[in-house]
Amino acid sequence: MSVCPILMTGSSKRRPRSDKRTRIVNAAIEVFAAKGFHSARISDIARLAGVADGTIYLYFRNKEDLLLSIFEEKMELLIVELRGALEGVSDPIERLGVCARQHFIQLEKYPALAQVLQVELRQSHKFLHEYRPKKLWEYLAIFEDIIRDGQKRGSFRTGVDPFLAQWAFFGALDELSIQWVLSKRKRFTLQQAADQILDVFLCGMANP
Repeated sequence: MSVCPILMTGSSKRRPRSDKRTRIVNAAIEVFAAKGFHSARISDIARLAGVADGTIYLYFRNKEDLLLSIFEEKMELLIVELRGALEGVSDPIERLGVCARQHFIQLEKYPALAQVLQVELRQSHKFLHEYRPKKLWEYLAIFEDIIRDGQKRGSFRTGVDPFLAQWAFFGALDELSIQWVLSKRKRFTLQQAADQILDVFLCGMANP
């Protein structure tokens, strides 16, 4: 198993990290994805990162703290990449399409990270019941801003609640992401998933 250096692209430019901490985070992603969060051991992560077991505790309180740190740092990376993909696109409908396609592009671009964020993160009791996922809310706020802008321009109905719509849109993206990550036999491509979500979300299912 080798650590993929591209996993740190973006976030390290915004907030400098020590080389050891970077190696630990990248190694944890690979180990969590391969073995599962509960089965993974700190010693597995340390071995892959090339550090002593105790070194990890200089940066993280425990394994769960490491998992939540991965979420915060990598969500920041995904947000930066999404904002970059949206640059130069002004039409709200086109911007929503960029969001759907970019969500799945990131899924395919970072498979180990996708496994951790889509599956292993949900194994954390702290994340589900105590943690305030501000980075997730920041990601969702991009959808909400697009929906509100579309309402002002007349592209979307004003009767749609932007808060509910952002969660409905993300929920569709997230659920198909989980299905794609978990399925051994892929029943659909990620491009098909993006197109289907956009078609249903923008046009509905009922005949006009």
